[in-house]
Amino acid sequence: MARPLLPLLLLLALLAPLPLPAGQQTNGIAHGIAHGIAMHGDPALPPDFTALPYVNPAAPKGGTIRQAVTGSFDSLHPHIVKGVPALGTGYVFETLLTRSWDEPFSLYGLLADRVEVADDRSSVTFHIDGRARWHDGTPVTADDVLFSLEVQRQHGTPNRRLFYAKVTEATAPDPQTVRFAFAAAPKDGPEGGIDREMPLLMGLMPIHSKAFWSGRDFSRTTLEPILGSGPYRVAAVDPGRRIVYERVPGYWGRDLPTRVGQFNADRLEFDYYRDDSVALEAFKAGQGDVRYESDPAKWATGYDGPALRDGRIVREELPNRRPEPARGLIANTRRPLFADVRVRRALGMAADFDWIGRSLFHGLLTRTASYYPNSELAARGLPAGEELRALEPFRDRLPPDLFTRPFVLPAGGGPAGLRANRRDALRLLEEAGWRVRDGRLTDAAGNRFAFEILLSNPADERVALEFARSLEPLGIAARVRTVDSAQFQARLDRFDFDMTMRWWASTLSPGNEQLYYYGSEAAGQEGSRNLAGIRDPVVDALARSIAAAATRAELVGRVRALDRVLLWGHYMVPLFHSPVDRVARWSRLHRPDVTPLYGPMIETWWVE
Repeated sequence: MARPLLPLLLLLALLAPLPLPAGQQTNGIAHGIAHGIAMHGDPALPPDFTALPYVNPAAPKGGTIRQAVTGSFDSLHPHIVKGVPALGTGYVFETLLTRSWDEPFSLYGLLADRVEVADDRSSVTFHIDGRARWHDGTPVTADDVLFSLEVQRQHGTPNRRLFYAKVTEATAPDPQTVRFAFAAAPKDGPEGGIDREMPLLMGLMPIHSKAFWSGRDFSRTTLEPILGSGPYRVAAVDPGRRIVYERVPGYWGRDLPTRVGQFNADRLEFDYYRDDSVALEAFKAGQGDVRYESDPAKWATGYDGPALRDGRIVREELPNRRPEPARGLIANTRRPLFADVRVRRALGMAADFDWIGRSLFHGLLTRTASYYPNSELAARGLPAGEELRALEPFRDRLPPDLFTRPFVLPAGGGPAGLRANRRDALRLLEEAGWRVRDGRLTDAAGNRFAFEILLSNPADERVALEFARSLEPLGIAARVRTVDSAQFQARLDRFDFDMTMRWWASTLSPGNEQLYYYGSEAAGQEGSRNLAGIRDPVVDALARSIAAAATRAELVGRVRALDRVLLWGHYMVPLFHSPVDRVARWSRLHRPDVTPLYGPMIETWWVE
């Protein structure tokens, strides 16, 4: 399935640091209030930089960038659980700080031009840029920030409610300053103490206008354009079919060093299609300017035509160094059918994924064997160093093989190898209480092993149907059902599915969101990303410890430990990922020569 090129987060500005009161320090930066902060160490960019390293400062402004995308939408409000927000809403809103996508996790000022962090990270203070304005021309103030915290604590997405619950005090010393203090977890392990990630997470909190929301219900979906402070605003909406954004005249942040060379198009248009093959044809017909292709079959055979042959369409494979999404067939362990790890492991042995990779994906994808594939965060070999130190306290609660055998996916080996894998799968199923009787896998009460695989994208049906067919020799009946995107999201939010094809995405600096993905508390929160329903105290402790890591080496070791425990839990049947970004664009659309660590960013592209 192709996905749109959207901003990961909006990028920002740096201003010169100011003096600190005596005795204060911020994140290792001496002599002043910081121009930015990093999760570990200091930010890479100096206070006097003039542009991000991956932009063209001389990029011309103007024109329109169009994208043909799949799905639908019913809301312009991306910061609540309800509804399916339109693509591109992130261009409307801003945060106090924003990321440089050429560093694992460093933030620099956006709405806030200066930041100071307590030496132990127990508090953070943001100084709002006096130039920051809402689209109606009114200033962004500390009251807006405090309002944003309160409404997102009450009505925000589950991950934000989880993060912001750690704020113990929020004050506004003056209209342009806001300070947050954080609670410390009990220091009974590596996850105890102050959560070192919280100052950065508060910097990434979306800021809303208190005045705009007066008399409106923040918790409800809406198709009314919401007042923002970002570089674009909504210009036109055709619900579920089309949305258009226009660049804000006189946008307050246009001259900031981390805005230079970005947000160059005057208009952004997203046209929605129900079928991705139709969206591809629309792109080839010139109804879209850029397309991110994640379907290798389409990349290999779907772009041929006059526009490609004469150079009007340009295809590029751009390497990146970020973790790719961990995509797989995720089992809902809330269902008794998938509660036993032996059952989940057996399901992963049934299909010939070597054949699927060659036949369906033209050999262009790599089989995923990590929750952080394509990165240094992936567990490999046997645990050692910081990873082993993170795992050691839980040795008696983990499978012994986790410490003595590298995790490997079932080997291929053609028909003979597949038959051997299925024999092993039947053995595991029998150990879990299942038997094949008259060609049907049943439990002791005679109930058949049968379940549904829920999808939203018809392009995913090929893999799901092949997987379902591979289960038939085990006596398992798997039915594939594809529903529209709104129904799909609603069922995921309620955890109303047996198995689904989905993914978890992480950055190079994972943190609190790992509890939102895999934590026990999130397993019971509707709308969370713990789709598998994981409830494991070891996973909770490891996920919680990541944000408390004091060094990069500690973080990498703890993430690898979490990765290994999740892999041995067999919560998903891993599928595939791409080691490169495959992007097609019409030749009138240009990009900078440098691609950042996290991959191409359309915010830096321009139209000629």
